[in-house]
Amino acid sequence: MKPAELKKVLESGLLSFPLTDFDAQLKFAPKPYAQRLEWLMPYGASALFAAGGTGEFFSLEPGEYSQVIKLAVDTCRGRMPIIGAAGAGTMLATQYATETERAGAQGLLLLPHYLTEASQEGLFNHVQSICRSVKLGVIVYNRGAARYSPETVAKLADTCPNLIGYKDGVGDIEHFVSVRRALGDRVAYLGGLPTAEVFAGAYKAMGCPVYSSAVFNFIPKTAIEFYEAHARGDAATTGRLIDQFFLPYVALRNKGQGYAVSIVKAGATIAGHTAGPVRPPISDLKPAEVEELRALIGKLGSQDLAKNRTQKETA
Repeated sequence: MKPAELKKVLESGLLSFPLTDFDAQLKFAPKPYAQRLEWLMPYGASALFAAGGTGEFFSLEPGEYSQVIKLAVDTCRGRMPIIGAAGAGTMLATQYATETERAGAQGLLLLPHYLTEASQEGLFNHVQSICRSVKLGVIVYNRGAARYSPETVAKLADTCPNLIGYKDGVGDIEHFVSVRRALGDRVAYLGGLPTAEVFAGAYKAMGCPVYSSAVFNFIPKTAIEFYEAHARGDAATTGRLIDQFFLPYVALRNKGQGYAVSIVKAGATIAGHTAGPVRPPISDLKPAEVEELRALIGKLGSQDLAKNRTQKETA
């Protein structure tokens, strides 16, 4: 898939990041991971990001990352675009990028570098090096220590033809509007705040109608229902789901550091598609919090979970 083709895919519908399956010993579990992808694909996301933030990229060692991305590509080949990830410093991120391309993925999400702050010049050199190391379409993730000025993103777009996406995980309205005005339609814009559904309406008003959904991992039918309502401007449906599910879900997620991933794994277990525990340094939800989440999912009605279980039984 050429970068321009991937850009169109990113702009066309809901995106998601599958969980990465671990067994009780915290080792990568390939068979359940492949089954997870088979389960999620029919629900209608436009692309899946393998081993991204929700997929615990930060906890995978390079050999495991290679296993995850290759299995995702092989499982979804010809049916669903797979976008890999790269992070850490420039040398290691470049290795992740070239491995992603070697495995046959269709694109690359560039996650923030590790720990240290960086100047705009340093960020430019970092992204340019990675873009030049592959032919894949690259999406930069504006989050954490990797905060790109509008001028830096515009300069990168000038010098890197395969830079085709800008994902925002900061939520600074002034900054996002400045980036949007500086780049116009040269890149695809993706909403990337945790529990992006809560912010979807505001981002759409700023010229960013597409986002990635974490809850797609355990209530995919509801996630698609919300996205389709959002896309057609059905404020009654999105408002109902925000009040009924998403705001209480955010309140539960905010009870613990790192719960943005942990709560999704707990939801997958409740839905009958467990991905195992999270890896340290993040921790799983406490038992009482799991029960709170179970009750919250139950308020959505039985359709989503019933369909999940039916698909699992026939797999």
